[in-house]
Amino acid sequence: MKKMVGWTLTLATLLIGGVIYYFITLSLYESTKDSFDFPVPKNAELVQENEQGKSYDWSKASEENGIPFGYELVIKAIGWKKGEREGASVFYTKGNHKIDLISTTKHLNILKLN
Repeated sequence: MKKMVGWTLTLATLLIGGVIYYFITLSLYESTKDSFDFPVPKNAELVQENEQGKSYDWSKASEENGIPFGYELVIKAIGWKKGEREGASVFYTKGNHKIDLISTTKHLNILKLN
């Protein structure tokens, strides 16, 4: 009986911790209306903008490792599907919309492809 209570408490703790992590992670990003509601880190600094997309300085971006797991989780959670990766570029789709997310060292480009 004690084992079952212990496992139940452990499972409940993990589940609650996971939910808290999920919502805290979601709060770190905001949707951009002009980029099909693709999420952008709130602490990323916009450095350039044109009709194709936006460029940001963001300390967590990396060419070698891509974007952090939490950012990938948020992108997936709001309905974007990860597609092909070509070097630093990863394509995401949602409905008829396609985004090219380019992650280089401390820099992020979010380009609209359609």
